[in-house]
Amino acid sequence: MTALLPSPPRVAPVRADLRAWLALAVLFLPTLLVAIDNTVLGFALPAISRALRPEATTLLWIVDAYPLVLAGLLITMGTLGDRIGRRRLLLVGVAGFGLVSVAAAFATDGIHLVLARAALGFFGAMLMPAVLATLRGLFVDRTQRRLALAIWATAFAAGAALGPVVGGLLLQHFWWGSVFLLNVPVMVVLLVLVPLLVPESRMAAPGRLDLPGVALSLAAAVPGVLAIKLFGEDGVSVAAVVAAGVAVVAGALFVRRCCTLVRAGREPLIDLGLFGRPVLRLSVLANATTMFAFTGLLFFSAQYLQLVLGRSPLEAGLVLVPGMLATVVAGLGAAALARHFPLRALVPVGLVTAAAGFVVCTRLGAGSAESLLLVAAVLIGAGIGLSETVTNDAILAAAPADRAGAASAVSETAYELGAVLGTAVLGSVLNGVYRAGIVLPAGAGPEAAQTLGGATDVAGSLPAPAGDALLASARQAFTLGVDVTAGVGAAVLLLVAALVLHGLRPR
Repeated sequence: MTALLPSPPRVAPVRADLRAWLALAVLFLPTLLVAIDNTVLGFALPAISRALRPEATTLLWIVDAYPLVLAGLLITMGTLGDRIGRRRLLLVGVAGFGLVSVAAAFATDGIHLVLARAALGFFGAMLMPAVLATLRGLFVDRTQRRLALAIWATAFAAGAALGPVVGGLLLQHFWWGSVFLLNVPVMVVLLVLVPLLVPESRMAAPGRLDLPGVALSLAAAVPGVLAIKLFGEDGVSVAAVVAAGVAVVAGALFVRRCCTLVRAGREPLIDLGLFGRPVLRLSVLANATTMFAFTGLLFFSAQYLQLVLGRSPLEAGLVLVPGMLATVVAGLGAAALARHFPLRALVPVGLVTAAAGFVVCTRLGAGSAESLLLVAAVLIGAGIGLSETVTNDAILAAAPADRAGAASAVSETAYELGAVLGTAVLGSVLNGVYRAGIVLPAGAGPEAAQTLGGATDVAGSLPAPAGDALLASARQAFTLGVDVTAGVGAAVLLLVAALVLHGLRPR
């Protein structure tokens, strides 16, 4: 008779102590600031234009330099943190971000501000992967980690909500550079608290950093993001096609190099085998889609509230605050729901909820537009909070602990690409419908047909009857554009929800 050996005892994951939760509170701060920076700059652009008088192209690069550099370096910085230490990389990023913020605040011309924004992107790329990867090491217990990620993710919602409010208050009392100086005291606090509360973590046996892989990843990511922006702003142009071509070629060479290094037994910049797991692959797709929806909402709602309904920037920001609060509540609720429902159920429900918010936006022209936008923001915020909390947890759980930085960087890159696509795709749809629908009265220049802001400026310089007619036509065309844009956003969200539901079906 064969004796049955007893099963080995099941070892419960180590639960986080008080120091880990205090470290979470510290790591909340850089995320909050990055989220505020993403929204506050838009409110400072008019003041920057008056003070520095940059050319139109330079003004565009003031906005675009940060996300281009950030998106290009996220994977490199995430992998670097795995090798040299995530806390060390975080401290370098915090110190650099604070110093460059001072330089940006006192920039004397547009070119200097562009360079400062690019440097902010360089140091900002060190922050997010290091923060998320550190959370992976602090919270080993899956239930605790979901709650920690939900709390951490609320920093994005809180920052997005605070950005317009803080920006409005600062610009009302101080000069435009104050929006950059906001970063400095928080960075000083982080330099003191991070060494005290956040433990160091890194790979046990890191290999040599693949510098050719770094160059290829930059050559793929930066032109790729630039191509999306150019296609969204100018349509098919020589610059957009060239940028897209460079990104595709560099991306193919990057994949080939990673595969070659794996076959040779060497360490690639990123383990592409991680994408063979449907959970990670579809979670990344869902993350990009939530940011696509969020930036799309901010793009048209801010203009609609200010230029169609006549609200001030501060009032427009306050209308969207309930949506950000819904993101916080849904994120915390997702941590509890994930113990009872699978990823396959929660992520589609979140995406469908956000799609319902976009459907509400298709009714803005029917009346009560401000109330409808508030309801839409709550639905979209709740859907994003539910989806991104469980997908971030799934991405970290799918990757080995010593590769948490690389996995976090993939997640953050998806966020950046989703944000760029949200503005480029939905912005292009909105602008296309607006330009097709506006009727220009005699005396109105072509700039009135480009944007609603341009039409508002032109209307003020025309005689009263012509100006009123232009303004009415522009607002009607913009409202129709929002209806169509919201429909496209809802369709994208429903499509990705179906892909996640199908891709994660039981096998």
